[in-house]
Amino acid sequence: MSDETEIDDTSATPRQGDATLKRWLASAGIVAIGLVLGGFVLGDGLVRMKAAERSVTVRGLAEREVTADLATWTLSFASTATSLQTAQASTDRDATAVREFFEGLGFPENELTPAGVNVSNYTDDGIVFYTVRQRIVLRTKDIERAQRAVRSQAELVRRGVVLEDGSGISYTFTGLNAIKPEMVAEATRDARAAAEQFAQDSGADVGSIRKATQGYFSIGARDGEAGGWGIGDTPFKKVRVVTTVDFALD
Repeated sequence: MSDETEIDDTSATPRQGDATLKRWLASAGIVAIGLVLGGFVLGDGLVRMKAAERSVTVRGLAEREVTADLATWTLSFASTATSLQTAQASTDRDATAVREFFEGLGFPENELTPAGVNVSNYTDDGIVFYTVRQRIVLRTKDIERAQRAVRSQAELVRRGVVLEDGSGISYTFTGLNAIKPEMVAEATRDARAAAEQFAQDSGADVGSIRKATQGYFSIGARDGEAGGWGIGDTPFKKVRVVTTVDFALD
């Protein structure tokens, strides 16, 4: 009986060895396939990373000349007297003269708005002096008429109205939102042109936009800052925007 048992144990050993070998080969095959796939993915990632590094960042500029569509003129005038009533009466006469001045130029009455009255006083050699200051604001979209008014303001002096410093007119362009999309597109085209020149010099092609940043819009005087007594601004403006664009290079 013992001999038969020994014969059975010997015949089982090769079968167990074959199973172990098969499991080992299967594991090795899986590891090999994993290494191949991992190498492929790593290589593809490196290629993509390298391609991502091929880019150029440029700036595009768009400028447009516009004419202001809103004029605002704050006229400030004052009178000083030893009597509050006298000072008040003087500024009231000035206010009437200012309104008649603009009425004579054809401005509607609703384009003139009182902007407040201020009263102050001081003492000199024991005498109290009162200063009454009034402000009237002209707000109009008639730019040409507003310019004529500025050129004719000497008439106010002849009427006895002395305007204080800071009474200059200012012009505003309010149509920025209407031209923003076109200007951004123009600035982007300018940026692409710069990128294409760079790509041509380096032997590459310009691809798609990877990232873009729009700068802020600025509105300034078309011919530099205008100044001078009684002239606070110019109606001729220049709108400017700069965009920063990152292009991929193929």
